[in-house]
Amino acid sequence: MISEAASLLKKHYGYEQFRPMQAEVIQCVLDKKDSLVLMPTGGGKSICFQIPALLLQGLCLVVSPLISLMKDQVDALNSNDIPAAFLNSSLSFKEEEDIIFQCIHGKIKLLYLSPERLVQELKRLLPRLPINLFAIDEAHCISSWGHDFRPEYTQLKLLKEHFPAIPLIALTATADKTTRKDIIKQLNLQNPKVFVASFNRPNLSLSVKPGIKPKERIKDIIAFITKRQNEAGIIYCLSRQTTEKLTDALKAKGIKAGAYHAGLTSKERNNTQDNFINDKLLVVCATVAFGMGIDKSNVRWVIHFNLPKNIEGYYQEIGRAGRDGLNSDTILYYNIADLIMLTKFANEGNLAQINLEKLKRMQQFAQADICRRKILLSYFGETPLGNCGNCDVCENPRQHFDGTVLVQKALSALMRMNEKVGTTMLIDVLRGSSKGELKLNAYDKIKTFGAGADISFAIWEQYILQMLNLGLIEIAYDESFTLKLTDSGKEVLFGKIKVDLVQPPIKIDVTNESKIKNTKKIYSEKNIGDDLFEALRKLRKQFAEAEKLPAYIIFNDATLREMATEKPLTEDEMLSISGVGQHKFEKYGQAFLNIIHELSYGISTKISKANTYEETLQLFLQNFSPDEIARKRNINVTTVYSHIAHLYLKDDITSIEKFIKMEEINIIKSAIAKIGDVQKLKVIYDFLNGKLDYFKIRLALAFIEKNLLNKIVINAVS
Repeated sequence: MISEAASLLKKHYGYEQFRPMQAEVIQCVLDKKDSLVLMPTGGGKSICFQIPALLLQGLCLVVSPLISLMKDQVDALNSNDIPAAFLNSSLSFKEEEDIIFQCIHGKIKLLYLSPERLVQELKRLLPRLPINLFAIDEAHCISSWGHDFRPEYTQLKLLKEHFPAIPLIALTATADKTTRKDIIKQLNLQNPKVFVASFNRPNLSLSVKPGIKPKERIKDIIAFITKRQNEAGIIYCLSRQTTEKLTDALKAKGIKAGAYHAGLTSKERNNTQDNFINDKLLVVCATVAFGMGIDKSNVRWVIHFNLPKNIEGYYQEIGRAGRDGLNSDTILYYNIADLIMLTKFANEGNLAQINLEKLKRMQQFAQADICRRKILLSYFGETPLGNCGNCDVCENPRQHFDGTVLVQKALSALMRMNEKVGTTMLIDVLRGSSKGELKLNAYDKIKTFGAGADISFAIWEQYILQMLNLGLIEIAYDESFTLKLTDSGKEVLFGKIKVDLVQPPIKIDVTNESKIKNTKKIYSEKNIGDDLFEALRKLRKQFAEAEKLPAYIIFNDATLREMATEKPLTEDEMLSISGVGQHKFEKYGQAFLNIIHELSYGISTKISKANTYEETLQLFLQNFSPDEIARKRNINVTTVYSHIAHLYLKDDITSIEKFIKMEEINIIKSAIAKIGDVQKLKVIYDFLNGKLDYFKIRLALAFIEKNLLNKIVINAVS
């Protein structure tokens, strides 16, 4: 049934091949086995149960934690011509009864419920429905070891008690090994197959900026956003007050921003979320409560104003950027004040030990002097082979130095003050401050007063963070957050061991355009077809407003970028664009083709086409594979194969045998002979029931056409 699944993938979603692991998961579901699926945000988890739902007789019941998330997914499914619905408090009694009737009579393939509603309907409604599959989305919410535990999820273990024969698929984007085991136990999964996709999101740049004070952060953020006009982003903050203050500062600079936190009314939060989804707001300043229900594919950046509590939460939040695969930025700010506050929170509650350990791992990530992506991936059990080249450490390698004397100065000062001061007072003493409190305690009389006056406050703060990370000092949270020497610290102080420190990176002035990190990369894809892209965005917005849908549900930015680059002018060319399925083409395709034709006509489409073919040819001649060419050029791999077919017809490429076998060409020849249509790839694809990929059909047609031309030439000469 996988070939049928591939056919449905193209028809409804517009993709010509599955992402890694999707086909295996789908086969497992079709075999009616339980499964746990871990895929990164934007990695295609939903397709793993939506495609089986279409293939199997009956109804797939999906458990989803938020009304906004249900609505978003159902809108997207209906837009792709897939019958889906949800039951929640936003519906009237009559609307619910109508949906239930359609489910019972096979008119709906996917039904979304909250965990509370599912348990409520366990004995009343569920036995009446033709259920073929249970899908538990955001499955980490069932585990108390997870970063977003929700007590209502724990009752989902009843599903296996009441419906032991129905397969269950649990899905999440973030779960360490302990959480994975707990999900399996809590849901009572029977011999589940566990699928763990790569957590690597290479399109996301990773940057950390330590030691920047809140006021400076705001200036930094404003400069960052100003250089990225019309790009959507999320700023995560620890407190409600910070979200409000930051929102006001952004608005004062003319930036369309809104706040989102638990202190607002439900109506206010929903308005902010809806405005963000529909591009009326470009920036949301939010607490961690925001985002789970957001499937917005064109979020171009995510900023953490404070240090997150754990790596799972951080990873999930940055994963909301770049879901369409285009280059996106993530920035994390933090200082010692964040660390103190978060440690206080972590110490509270029944899970203090595990929360403190998770915070420690988050701190280690933030303080890293090696490739950040390596640390992030290793946390989730992956072992990357090389450095990523797309994080601040890779782009600006850290310089190490012998910091023993510097550390001894700080430890000596701390000991001479009887370990009764915090970070600020310690730095003030080291720098020889004239503050009254310092003199009141006679700290200006100690031997190490002013011993570090040549080092700025911000740099000293970063060195102390490193000392904390190295275990030379610790914070006494039960003694007003004073600093204490550890045994290791005492060994350094008394000269028994040396200390290696990292030179803090030089602060870059973000207001200087020539120095902005990743500016070239961020705008690289905008250099090609920019006017056309904006015209396509405008058309998309018109459709979205008419249908009252988020714009990215019509087509995401990556699809529009590919349209603007490739300039398809026929149905077949448009269907080869990633994200354009048959249903969406029938609904929107001609309007987009008209815009492309109108703006490309007179701009020498042939020249632009020739350029794009030439780029592919040059990479091909350097022995890059089609997949590698697609990644380098930021285009769909199917488009690369289309170029190869064209170049083969022009004799720029002499052979395509490594991409298609002769027996496959013969199968396509036979199909053409029976259906008598060599123009439409879709007709041939459907006739073969998806047994051969679109790119193989395209290559075979090129081979057939070339051989036919050769015969004509030979006959003419003879």
